[in-house]
Amino acid sequence: MVKPLVLDRLSDYPAVALVGPRQCGKTTLAQALGGRYFDLEQESDRLRLDLEWDGLASGKDLVILDEAQSWPDVFARLRGAIDQDRKRMGRFLLLGSVSPALMVQVSESLAGRLSLVELTPFLLPELKSKTSRGSRWLCGGYPDGGVMEFKHYPSWQIDYLTLLSQRDLPTWGLSAKPQTTDRLLRMLAALHGQEWNASQVGSSLGLSYHTVNSYLDYLVGAFLIRRLQPYQTNIKKRLVKSPKVYWRDSGALHALLNVADEKALLSQPWVGASWEGFVIEQAIGVLSAKGEHFDAYYFRTSDQHEIDLVLDFGQELWAAEIKLTSSPGPSDMAKLDRTADMIKASKRYLISQTSQSSGNGTRISCNLPEFLDCLVQRGS
Repeated sequence: MVKPLVLDRLSDYPAVALVGPRQCGKTTLAQALGGRYFDLEQESDRLRLDLEWDGLASGKDLVILDEAQSWPDVFARLRGAIDQDRKRMGRFLLLGSVSPALMVQVSESLAGRLSLVELTPFLLPELKSKTSRGSRWLCGGYPDGGVMEFKHYPSWQIDYLTLLSQRDLPTWGLSAKPQTTDRLLRMLAALHGQEWNASQVGSSLGLSYHTVNSYLDYLVGAFLIRRLQPYQTNIKKRLVKSPKVYWRDSGALHALLNVADEKALLSQPWVGASWEGFVIEQAIGVLSAKGEHFDAYYFRTSDQHEIDLVLDFGQELWAAEIKLTSSPGPSDMAKLDRTADMIKASKRYLISQTSQSSGNGTRISCNLPEFLDCLVQRGS
């Protein structure tokens, strides 16, 4: 879904950075665009880029720089080449994981010269086969993680997370020992969909809440965890102010919690929280792939009035309640309406696994694919 957005941004900017977690398909997408490809984690590609730089900088081919954060020297060269001819667009495509090193270089060297685009693992609308769509919630969206071939789940996810904790996160600056990171990842799996309490987590790990918060920042930056902030508005009720934490990929969550198949998933006491996080991540991912400008929140009052997902589009406010049921009832919609009225939401969606949608344009009961279709069609 994100390819048209990348092409659009390349027409408007000299450089585009395609960011996202490792193994989500950035390289495959970039190479499909054509151009000259360099993997900057490889010394041989660094040498080749160095020797060919003058011709590449003045040429017409798109220059693709993979894992750009691994060779900081390239950013000064990019800035110089772009500044020599600011009117030329679509010259450089950078690929990388969001690490402190990458973001510092982008902000210091390429501010105003580059557009950021995020690539997620496969979103539900991107999967065409019924089998792949059916396994997306259980296995997650990584191309090699089981969504295409189930036999790779969950061993692929465990190996992936082990590599991140032992190699990538320390390389990006996370000071925690791999054993501590592993423990934190498993704790975050148990806390999926809950309000973040850094003091409580820090006490369990023998760390200060400041340290735990800094570790969480790295996991958010590595696209593993999403912090969903609470929606704040002026009402007479007291509001919850702590963010919620969600695993961004449902397959990684399920692998950490030792879920082997769909039958085991549906028997878990936390399955509703898993479904909620899956729906939220799909919705945010679809909107981001469109290039929409929006903010995502949840809403909760101290007396338990709650909306799972609030989407703020500036001129519109959508409220979505997420239920793991195939038979939502009038009471579910009435509850959503009462809470949505508090924040003056213009549209209300009750998202479940129903097979039959209903609604009048502002109050809608539907399943996840139909909700995602509404997001895709929004503004069209």
